[in-house]
Amino acid sequence: MSIRFYEEKKIFKLDTATSSYVIEIFEQGYLLCQYYGAKIPDVNFKGYKFREYFASFSPSNASVEDHSFSADVSPLEYSGFGVGDFRKTAVAIRNADGNNCTDFRYVSHKIYKGKPALAGMPATYANTDDECETLEIYVRDKVTDAAAVLMYTVFENYGAMTKAVRIINESDKPMDIEKVYSASVSFNTMDFDIVHLYGRHNAERNMARSPLEHGHTSLSSTRGSSSHFHNPFAALVRHGADENQGEVFGFNLVYSGNFDITADVDYYECTRVNIGINPDGFTWHLEAGEEFQTPEAVLVFSGEGIGEMSRIFHRLYNNNLIRGRWKTEKRPLLINSWEAAYFSFDTDKLVSFAERAKEVGIEMLVMDDGWFGVRNSDNCSLGDWYVNEDKLPGGLGVLIDRVNALGLKFGIWYEPEMISPDSDLYRAHPDWCIHVPGRDCSIARQQYVIDMSRADVRENIYGQMKEVLSNYKIDYVKWDFNRNISEAGSALLGKEHGEEIFHRFVLGTYEVMDRLTRDFPDILLENCSGGGGRFDPAMLYYSPQIWASDNTDAIERIAIQFGTSMCYPASTMGAHVSMSRRTGFETKGNVAMWGTFGYELDPNHLTEKDIEIVKKQVADYHKYYNLTHNGDLYRIVNPWDNSYYAAWELVSPDKSEMLFTLVNMRYYHCNKRIIRFRGLDADKYYTLEENGEVYSGAFLMNAGLNVSRMRSGTGDSFTLHFVEKK
Repeated sequence: MSIRFYEEKKIFKLDTATSSYVIEIFEQGYLLCQYYGAKIPDVNFKGYKFREYFASFSPSNASVEDHSFSADVSPLEYSGFGVGDFRKTAVAIRNADGNNCTDFRYVSHKIYKGKPALAGMPATYANTDDECETLEIYVRDKVTDAAAVLMYTVFENYGAMTKAVRIINESDKPMDIEKVYSASVSFNTMDFDIVHLYGRHNAERNMARSPLEHGHTSLSSTRGSSSHFHNPFAALVRHGADENQGEVFGFNLVYSGNFDITADVDYYECTRVNIGINPDGFTWHLEAGEEFQTPEAVLVFSGEGIGEMSRIFHRLYNNNLIRGRWKTEKRPLLINSWEAAYFSFDTDKLVSFAERAKEVGIEMLVMDDGWFGVRNSDNCSLGDWYVNEDKLPGGLGVLIDRVNALGLKFGIWYEPEMISPDSDLYRAHPDWCIHVPGRDCSIARQQYVIDMSRADVRENIYGQMKEVLSNYKIDYVKWDFNRNISEAGSALLGKEHGEEIFHRFVLGTYEVMDRLTRDFPDILLENCSGGGGRFDPAMLYYSPQIWASDNTDAIERIAIQFGTSMCYPASTMGAHVSMSRRTGFETKGNVAMWGTFGYELDPNHLTEKDIEIVKKQVADYHKYYNLTHNGDLYRIVNPWDNSYYAAWELVSPDKSEMLFTLVNMRYYHCNKRIIRFRGLDADKYYTLEENGEVYSGAFLMNAGLNVSRMRSGTGDSFTLHFVEKK
């Protein structure tokens, strides 16, 4: 069993393959987070919680016999606001009397195999009940009759666990949730660096690392999406730990809206991490008997450095988050029309792309933005999801039939959550955009955000999509989201529900995505938000891949893909070869191969030399597919520590095969490079495919390979493929 309750000690112990998490039921029903870290057999935590406090300023509960206890300094498992804990607390609920003191205490619990779904929310899942175990702790505030279920699921084999919370109004009066985090974790030290991912459009998910300081370190979004600017991921890394050794605690929120991750260091140099919905601009009204479900937080512990933390996330997400046909089935190799044509195309031009793509072995043509309404630029027609027959004479069926006749599949672009002021839909329903009465609507990319919190809006948008998807043979949908939410309001939400708009919008999007994936299970769905502006695990629940960035420059993509790989697997990273100018086709292909791989260019502009390179890349896509989509990633040289080159490996799970890639970001006069590989079996022997040389795994990992004479000019790259010698 991975979850045990020790009745005599009032201890819950949650064990993964690598970690233990210990919760104590203390006096008066207080829940204490006693330990989270490397796996231990012990359950004796007597005295472990003690932290001296100052009685004048750290109030104690007179009913607690142990006078060493104060909520202000104790490692509370799920701390409420206003009842003696002055740190960043996990929950605050304003009751009908107008105060928001919240004091949840233990009432009961249950432990069972498997994992339940979260109502209306994407989340990790169990393929079989034997794969994980779940603990539910029921807690209650006896004064207000607010209650909660704290849910923990342990994926024992992955070194991972999840947390989520369900709030229940068990009173006969309304109440308002003012903040509710999905997880709160306590540590008895501040001996950590915090690692997180920041960026902007075209430069997403750069890695930053800095020491934790006293006070609050907060990473968040208030943009209505998880955003380009901060990702809902953070890790606490022990001082001195690095890619390959040391303790790392990873946190990721399965959510696509406004989030907050806060590390709070108190005067005892103890750290509390809260992760969940951003409380700024959030209130949720609960009538008597109603419930609220938080998103899920994923927690990963690694004692083998940042790299192993990443690999645990990758394995969990590939096996227990991504769903459907394309979780395991080989995905078609596609070419996207955007950078080739933008809005300027017709049927004949797209068919010419398909004809040329067929010659090199590409398997699917994706028609991007511009096929609907009167969409010839980005200033109109969002919301009018009917075919522009002026651009596509005879309709969509003619184009698809011609593409299919060549043996290629066909894909299409949508931006369902947006509406153009210049559109038939907006003229008919101007109140359907997100807006606040009396205020001007901010505009971005010549568009507004449509109100996905409304059932009538969702029905209209999905009805238009279903009409097209049902009547034509469409194999792929790219779902885009090209601006953030401002003037957040809905014509249908009254005063009591006004600050629910951000979360209701996200729930509405999830509902439409869920309908799409249920009604059209064979369609390959790829998410996008101005590139990587909504690259989060919740989106992966609906789409097995996400466009990593609109920046397709191979050198820039290295940092973007390194950062993305902190917790997202290579199989999820949309990566294409484009006509970007800084490198040749070989390097573009080598970088894109660390991802879903595809093309974003006009194939009619390829030279004969380019065509031969592309044919080899297409062959390599098939040759290395299992490695790139299912292999274990090892980041060998990252672009933040070395400004000259970057290198990475993908190793098969059985350690029988490895693909190594090195890219020179700029020329360096001292080209001495000996690579010590990672992740191989020391006792196996490997043949280097490029020259037939044989090396032991021990040699490759300890002595390494001298690659100094291999290509080293700016923008150059090379790969090395090792296979086990039989």
